[in-house]
Amino acid sequence: MDEEQRIYTEQGVEEYVRYQLEHENEPFSPGPAFPFVKALEAVNKRLRELYPESEDVFDIVLVTNNHAQVGVRLINSINHYDLFIERFCMTGGNSPICYLKAYHTNLYLSADAEKVQEAIDEGIAAATIFSPSRDVAVSQSQLRVAFDGDAVLFSDESERIVKAHGLDRFFEHEKAHENKPLAQGPLKGFLEALGRLQKKFYSKGLRLECPIRTYLVTARSAASSGARALKTLRSWGLETDEALFLAGAPKGPLLEKIRPHIFFDDQMFHVAGAQEMGTVAAHVPYGVAQTPRRTAPPKQAPSAQ
Repeated sequence: MDEEQRIYTEQGVEEYVRYQLEHENEPFSPGPAFPFVKALEAVNKRLRELYPESEDVFDIVLVTNNHAQVGVRLINSINHYDLFIERFCMTGGNSPICYLKAYHTNLYLSADAEKVQEAIDEGIAAATIFSPSRDVAVSQSQLRVAFDGDAVLFSDESERIVKAHGLDRFFEHEKAHENKPLAQGPLKGFLEALGRLQKKFYSKGLRLECPIRTYLVTARSAASSGARALKTLRSWGLETDEALFLAGAPKGPLLEKIRPHIFFDDQMFHVAGAQEMGTVAAHVPYGVAQTPRRTAPPKQAPSAQ
């Protein structure tokens, strides 16, 4: 919606709505979340084949502060790309965050960092999604989701120790508390939801052919601090298919090999590194690593989240 954003900024909301109405038969171009949504729908197709009577599938909701008049163009775009999104929430300029709990939202994605922060403050798992610097082909048959650990799946307890006392004290702390589970982070519930659907494939003997694969991609060191992360997941009854402990090495090259549909991290440094390698990355604005919030955000056009 780059052109639409320009019109909104330069000419105002009335001209913006008029432009959308005049172009409502022209589909929007795919955004950074498009491959992720297509992968969710591919999983749903497999689930419906295995469990035709069950509605326990991914439920995708289009949430936007656009005016309802723009809805026709959004519907035309969804039909053009053969997406299955039946639920819309168009709030006509108001923030849509208040509706997210009513939808029992497991994950809210937006390009609008202010709305993502608002959702996080309300206790809703949320992330700001960024387009990669270059296009990289991703799997059409398997949903791949990569998570950072601290301040994403887990709380920021350990990051606070690093920031306050340094790495040596952090290593000592993790060794001493290896058998004490970390508190949950903002995206623990989303991993839980993925795991619940994975088990529906496992129960059919399809663990090796499961169309959902999850990854823990963390800057932690395996020997000095990895055990606590894995034991925390175990204590929650959760697991990831792969765990990559990078000991501070860049995450981008590993993500280039994984080719996830989305990667979640709380630090913009790692988000930018993932973008450079062609990964769709999403920033989780939670924890001690966050920079102070801006007091005067730039003017934004209504956007579909």
